[in-house]
Amino acid sequence: MRLVVIGCSGSFAGPDSAASCYLLEAEDADGATWRILLDMGSGSLGPLQKYAAAEDVRGVFFSHLHPDHCLDLCGYYVLRKYHPGGALSRIPVWGPVGVAQRMADAYDLPDPGMSREFDFREYAGPVELGPFLVEPLRVAHPVPAYALRVTAHGRTLAYSGDTGMCAALDELATGADLLLVEASFRHGETNPDDLHLTGREAGEIGARNGVPRLVLTHVPPWYRIADMVAEAAAAYHGELLAAEPGAVFDV
Repeated sequence: MRLVVIGCSGSFAGPDSAASCYLLEAEDADGATWRILLDMGSGSLGPLQKYAAAEDVRGVFFSHLHPDHCLDLCGYYVLRKYHPGGALSRIPVWGPVGVAQRMADAYDLPDPGMSREFDFREYAGPVELGPFLVEPLRVAHPVPAYALRVTAHGRTLAYSGDTGMCAALDELATGADLLLVEASFRHGETNPDDLHLTGREAGEIGARNGVPRLVLTHVPPWYRIADMVAEAAAAYHGELLAAEPGAVFDV
C-alpha cells in the first residue's frame, strides 16, 4: 500500500499546501491498482490531478464534514458530471451521518443532490473496497468525526483525522505500521478540549502503542511544522516525519 500526501494544511489551505487529502494505492489479487481518498479538503482537487486521473479514484472516505476535509468534493462533482468524455461512473463516498445532505447543501443543490455522481454511505462498521479494509473509529471532535484504519496486504495505515485525546486513538494505533496523526496545537498552551492534538500528544500516542513510523499532519499555516516535530520527538523515538504535499510513503 502506498500513501501520497495531496494536502496536509491544518484547518484551511495554506500558501504551500491544500487542506487534508490523502491518496492510497494498492493492488488487488488480479494486479489491478485501486485508488481511494481519505478526505478531500479545500484546495485539494487541483494537486490531486497530478497524481491520479479523475476516473481512477474508486472511493472517498471522509473523516468528518468540516470544509477542510470535505469541501473539494464539490469541484469533483462538477468534474465527474461534466467530463468531456461523458459523465464518469458513480463511486461510493463514505462519511458520518448526513454526508449526502451536507454535500448537497455545500453546492446548493436540490434533491437528489450529488447522488447521481456519488453513492453516499454512512459509517456503520468496517468497509471493504477492492484490496482495502477501512475501519472507522469515532473520535473526539465538535462534530461526528472518525479516525480511519486502512489495511491492505497485511499492512495498516492509521489516520487520526481531527481529534482531541481519546481512548479510540490507542485502538487506532495498535498494530499500525504507519500513524498519520494530526498536530494542530502547541504543547503547554491553553487549548480547547476535544478538538485537536498537540505535537507532544501525537508523539505520546505513537510511543505508547509502539508505532514504528509517525507522520505528523494538519499543522495550521500559523505554526512551524519543525516545532511540531520537535514536540513529538520529546516523546517518540521511532521514525518521525512531517507530511508535505507530494510526499510518498510505502506503508
